[in-house]
Amino acid sequence: MTPVVNTDELQSFLKSVFPKIPSNITKIGPGYLTMEQITKPHDIRPGGTISGPTMMALVDTAMYAVILGHIGIVALAVTTNLNINFLRKPEPGTLRAKANLLKLGKQLAVGEVTITCNDDPRPVAHATCTYSIPPQK
Repeated sequence: MTPVVNTDELQSFLKSVFPKIPSNITKIGPGYLTMEQITKPHDIRPGGTISGPTMMALVDTAMYAVILGHIGIVALAVTTNLNINFLRKPEPGTLRAKANLLKLGKQLAVGEVTITCNDDPRPVAHATCTYSIPPQK
């Protein structure tokens, strides 16, 4: 799988449709994409850890971006399933997501996203996602 959209084009599109998106694409390559998000005070839940909704939004954004990076800008691709496992308590700082495409078909895309935090390589969350891809006209 070779990307058909570069990081600048993809980031520009994401910012145009989701102007408040807090994450930034750092790299796209064959079948994968990496993205970072610096956490803000509103991303932290009681107990001092990064909230689940913050990590789920990063997963969904990274998966959407890796798919669009490989099929082209198709605004109507939508999440049909997202399953996430929270593995460790992440400290505030920088979340890093790596999205991998497992299957990229004409109607469905399946992938996984692993999130790490700060400079620790151990995952804090792992998710699997399925997206519906609209038919080409």
